[in-house]
Amino acid sequence: MTDLNALSYTAEHEWVLVADGIATFGITDYAADKLGDVVFVDLPAVDADLTAGQVCGEIESTKSVGELYAPVSGRVIEANGGVDADPSLVNADPFGAGWLVRVELGDVVLDGLLDRAAYLELTGGEA
Repeated sequence: MTDLNALSYTAEHEWVLVADGIATFGITDYAADKLGDVVFVDLPAVDADLTAGQVCGEIESTKSVGELYAPVSGRVIEANGGVDADPSLVNADPFGAGWLVRVELGDVVLDGLLDRAAYLELTGGEA
């Protein structure tokens, strides 16, 4: 299990983990719960350039369609084919097998990201 306190979060309910110049991100368990059963994900293509705060994909559930926002800027080096084949991984393991995208960071700028305590405050204490 991922140490949730080691992650950074966005107000749009994405999590991000940065290690060795690579950022891995996905949606939080809170977002996955609010979406309901995820049935489709549209992730950015490998080599796509992402800009922090901009829409980079979609997540469709039985309840609604939600936009995926890039928490960091950089070049996509991997999109999780596992969630493409089995979108329910986003609900079952949002911080593990349900990760969405890996990005090679240029300049590591993590402005505007929240720590776990601030994210829990944003969601009213719901994880």
